[in-house]
Amino acid sequence: MRIPDKKLNSGFSMPVFGFGTWQIGGDTRRNHLNDDRGQTAGLIRAIEEGIVHIDTAERYAEGHAEEIIGAAIKNYKREKLFLVSKVWPNHLKYEDVLKSAEGSLKRLRTDYLDLYLIHMPNHAIPIAETMRAMDMLKKEGLIKNIGVSNFSVDSLAAAQKVTQNKIVANQVHYNLIYREPEKSKLLEYCQKHDIFLVAWRPVEKGILGKFANPILDGICLKYKKTAVQIAINWLVCQKNVITLAKMVNRRHLEENLGSLGWQLEKEDIEKLRTDFPGQKSLSDAVRLQ
Repeated sequence: MRIPDKKLNSGFSMPVFGFGTWQIGGDTRRNHLNDDRGQTAGLIRAIEEGIVHIDTAERYAEGHAEEIIGAAIKNYKREKLFLVSKVWPNHLKYEDVLKSAEGSLKRLRTDYLDLYLIHMPNHAIPIAETMRAMDMLKKEGLIKNIGVSNFSVDSLAAAQKVTQNKIVANQVHYNLIYREPEKSKLLEYCQKHDIFLVAWRPVEKGILGKFANPILDGICLKYKKTAVQIAINWLVCQKNVITLAKMVNRRHLEENLGSLGWQLEKEDIEKLRTDFPGQKSLSDAVRLQ
């Protein structure tokens, strides 16, 4: 299937759903017993099914996640893919950003990234220095677009003030359970300022797929969709919201793809926003900084 795109007023567009690669190749450290071949095959399967947005980071498995992606995409036309990586906050000094980007490109076996993100803020390093490096990468054509991750409204606004280029995305923890982007007004800010909010953990590590309650059960019945599909669709139906999930497993891939190509009605989107039980105002993973 073809994954739909969303487009900002600025003209920038990206697929509404992507393949997240956290825990591909390991976690923060490389797992030398990892099933690299199986995960490569899972990525290829996803691409064959229409997934072109692939999200990674130098932090994932000490860069090995990027190497696995590089192996998976080597036989595909680069212009058909949308590749995203992130620079870790320890590497936000000017020269370190350039070096990190170079390393990610080498591991991914590509000449450019469609989107490069600051993984999270580091307030010990002036944001102006970091953004100067991001601007240089864009000027040199090594990255096409600039974004951030886990940035609060204040940090996002501060970064935008010191870059020559538009920040097009902020990747954060957001789903039916974790509502920090709503409570902090980050979602509203992104919608107002023409920025994509890219939600990670859309089904909260599978929890939402096992979450039984009358509200969600009723909506599943109405649309003849699973709880996972409702949770993902709830995100991508919202203005300026995009999401991504890991789907090495064939069954997960097929279920996730069933989240797309249809839309929840506005009244159901708002019902889930206001009435979904057990909502939490702060992330238990990485809080906005």
